[in-house]
Amino acid sequence: MTRRFRIVAAALAALTTAPLAMAQSAGSPEGIWLTQAGDAKVRVGRCGAGICGVVVWLKEPIDPQTGKPQVDDKNPNPALARRPIIGLSLFSGMRPSGPNRWSGQIYNADDGKTYASNISVSGPGTLKVEGCVGSLCGGEEWSRSSR
Repeated sequence: MTRRFRIVAAALAALTTAPLAMAQSAGSPEGIWLTQAGDAKVRVGRCGAGICGVVVWLKEPIDPQTGKPQVDDKNPNPALARRPIIGLSLFSGMRPSGPNRWSGQIYNADDGKTYASNISVSGPGTLKVEGCVGSLCGGEEWSRSSR
């Protein structure tokens, strides 16, 4: 095997295993994250070839007006507006899109809408979460939580 062929073969092998390596690296988004406002925790984990994010904790799990668990009442679909916020899936179609970066969609329970989204690990304890409408993006930084 020539040196050039070995280099090309090694590069191809790295490209085909890159998504798996990203998920297993120190820059993995897997774990529990506290939102920037500190009002919710989201468990991020593998979901097929991508990642999923599910609400696992709320600072105020009980709606003060109804005395019942918080529900997805901003959702325009009446059938979905009754689902509990705890257990709600926020990420969909999140696939690797670069080193420590995933792209897909994010559901915003504050307005009941789904947006194009990017998430990236920007440090050992920081997850940058962006939602986009066209070319305009807004985001926040979530911090890694021990529980």
